[in-house]
Amino acid sequence: MLKTFDVAELRPGMHVQRLLGPWMQHPFWRTSFVLDEARLAQLQDSGVQQVVVDLARSQLDDEPFADGVPPEAPAGAQEADAAAAESERRRVVVPDGRPDFAAELARARRICGDARDAVEAMFREARLGRGVDAGQAMPLIDEITGSVDRHPTALVSVARLKDADSYTYLHSVAVSALMVMLGREIGLTDAQLREAALGGLLHDMGKAAMPLDVLNKPGRLTDEEFDVIRQHPVHGERLLREGGITQEGVLHITRHHHERVDGTGYPDRLPGSALPVLTRMGAICDVYDAITSNRPYKAGWDPGESLRRMAGWQGHFDADLLKAFVRSLGIYPVGTLVRLSSDRLAVVVEQNPATLLAPRVRVFYSAKSRTQLLQVDIDLAASEGRERILGIESPEKWGFRELEKLWLP
Repeated sequence: MLKTFDVAELRPGMHVQRLLGPWMQHPFWRTSFVLDEARLAQLQDSGVQQVVVDLARSQLDDEPFADGVPPEAPAGAQEADAAAAESERRRVVVPDGRPDFAAELARARRICGDARDAVEAMFREARLGRGVDAGQAMPLIDEITGSVDRHPTALVSVARLKDADSYTYLHSVAVSALMVMLGREIGLTDAQLREAALGGLLHDMGKAAMPLDVLNKPGRLTDEEFDVIRQHPVHGERLLREGGITQEGVLHITRHHHERVDGTGYPDRLPGSALPVLTRMGAICDVYDAITSNRPYKAGWDPGESLRRMAGWQGHFDADLLKAFVRSLGIYPVGTLVRLSSDRLAVVVEQNPATLLAPRVRVFYSAKSRTQLLQVDIDLAASEGRERILGIESPEKWGFRELEKLWLP
């Protein structure tokens, strides 16, 4: 039961299904929520004129219809409500109240499939000179944010598993999710999170202006080709401006996500003091997903090894933000190959919110006898020190391929 209301008619307890008007101008991160006094006051001050309310999901004490007749739903609202209901039906909760991680991984695979198509369409439109419509990105950002809110690392773990054909598009999705994850960790406001998510999603749009033979080259670039690619941030900013995007945070991320805090990055060699927090976040998230993903010219690095290497790159990143990034992702991210104190090898399958040093792992190999073992899951936080991680191992050293088959549903 959906009905359009003027903001002046709203009351606490109403379930807002959708905000009508330019989404980039309102202060809310999510566009579907139950009104309380604080949100109602915020909405009345926001400039939003009308909203769509789901009366069936509203928490009102009185009869919502004076005449007892349900109103007609505005065009498209019924479909949006059906999608929200379906999303809620797919939500799987474990006994402690958290959504089940395996279920969120499965949901993340669906999101990645849908997102790849959506981002590819945006790139295609940009190549045809039609600009970038940020409004089309909002449903995708809602999906990305919802997944990160349920389990911070599920979507970013799935999104890094990309092939050469999908790299450019899923890289954008992964960076958006990583930006939300890191933004939550450092306490960004909802408005900042929205800019961070959009900036991550659109940061590489300039690659739509790159020659495809250079962009998709299955080998290392020549110096001349790299000079061409180094201009994609400049083209990206231009495409976003031509599409009517005015958020300075989004535009700055797009142009400057390859800058370094020591001033040796590109395209403008800006020092860290000239880089806003969202841009410094973008630099970290962009590099992490790039080096952990398979590229046309090299295999991705192990997630845990990637964090270790990034920590050693002096002058690249904001040190405090990188520490926060590690806290949000985990010292041993999902998919990391580790050696345990029992001399067994395991892959990290889930983070433990209480401790970065003791994730849940899946044991599958004996390092001593070099034989496969019956797979068993161990919650290292619950092992009370009987089993612990000694260090990160290289999958290449052991000849392991497609470790994701051990943890991805």
